Amino acid sequence: MAMYDIAVIGGGPAGYVSAIKGAQLGGKVILFEKDVVGGTCLNRGCIPTKTYVMTAEYIEHIKKAASRGIINDPKTQVNMDQVVKYKAGVVKQLTDGVAGLLRSNGVEVVKGTAKMVGETKIECNGTVYEAKNTLLCGGSKAGIIPFPGVENKNVVTSDGILELTELPEKLVIIGGGVIGCEIATAFANFGSQVTIVEMMPRVVANLDEDISKGIDKALTKLGVKIMCGKKVEQIMDENGKTYVVASGEKVEASKILLSIGRVADLECLGTLADRIQQNRGKVVVDDYMRTTIPNIYAPGDINGRIMLAHPAFKMGEAAASCCMGKMVKADLSKVPSCVYTLPGASSVGLTEAKAKEQYGDDLLIGRFPFSGNGRALASGSTEGFVKVIAEKKYGEILGVHMFGGDATEMISEAASLMAMEITVNEAADIIHSHPTCSEAFMEACADALGECIHLPAKKKKK
Repeated sequence: MAMYDIAVIGGGPAGYVSAIKGAQLGGKVILFEKDVVGGTCLNRGCIPTKTYVMTAEYIEHIKKAASRGIINDPKTQVNMDQVVKYKAGVVKQLTDGVAGLLRSNGVEVVKGTAKMVGETKIECNGTVYEAKNTLLCGGSKAGIIPFPGVENKNVVTSDGILELTELPEKLVIIGGGVIGCEIATAFANFGSQVTIVEMMPRVVANLDEDISKGIDKALTKLGVKIMCGKKVEQIMDENGKTYVVASGEKVEASKILLSIGRVADLECLGTLADRIQQNRGKVVVDDYMRTTIPNIYAPGDINGRIMLAHPAFKMGEAAASCCMGKMVKADLSKVPSCVYTLPGASSVGLTEAKAKEQYGDDLLIGRFPFSGNGRALASGSTEGFVKVIAEKKYGEILGVHMFGGDATEMISEAASLMAMEITVNEAADIIHSHPTCSEAFMEACADALGECIHLPAKKKKK
């Protein structure tokens, strides 16, 4: 039996990155994948949804064309067959690319469902493989709430919604988190009548309240009905129609998207499920991504720390480095997050509410609206703002929140400066190219210091 330095179960963002990293460091690596490499992100998550949102953005541009002097007045509609085909093409190009990267780095790939059958043994397709170190990169799967009617034929998860070749007339989305809001943006632009039912008092409730309000306003403007503070009681069929019943209110639905978050997929633990510590359905790891069995690691969604692809990349790299004798921690303290609505949103660090909990009134808060930004005005995208939160004593940037403009592209600058411990004073002094939406970040930093050139002067306190 060949002995591998690293065995990786799961070829998603954490899995394929850790496999390549391990091979780069000289390890003999094997990777097991039951479906297609790339995981949820490439096949059913990040990439497909962003492809749909880009299609929706084209529709928005067509709607605005007349105001810019472009004479073109067709009735805009979508061919869902072609929408799905285009998405599938993008996904295939990326997954083929990942497969090629694995081959070029000498990673052995085995297709099949793999499970642990010992501390150094993995079983797949009836064959047992042995490795000095194993990375459990099982990822996550769509969460299901066990309320009456959840098995209704018109209920789909975030996986199934992206395979629909017929546009649902009435789409009800249960869950107003990131996925729910992104799907609502796409399908409302495609022509569906969309309703979001959310148990929390606001959509994307984990983000800064100003971001939440901005997304709520944008979705409402698009025609999405938002029902917050509503608890789904059941899904029912009546007189040939399907309804979602939430806090006593019935909402008709052609299709129902169950989008209440994702749960860790623990199938890969196999016979070690009782020995590897878990907390609320997620594998417990330290900052090196080690489980309670020292030679077994669990980077990515399976540990539930931050269930996004980019921190999974970092966790996978750290775990693989540790396997090859380079002890590297996965620092997840400055992880940016994005919401691909129209306009989009992004954030890194503390929300204003969390910052006030920790620092009280010793804060500097700056804001700059995109309505005052030249590039945003020229682009006709003036909705939104950049908000910067810093502490007074040293000027440390605690959080940055963006809505509008090129928010999803701009946030990496803020995350980079925060990681390098650049103060708000220094950030406000960095020359930004003009005209760009990124200037709004510099202006918000200056506003936090009361020194913004392109905002009206603030009244001085007596």
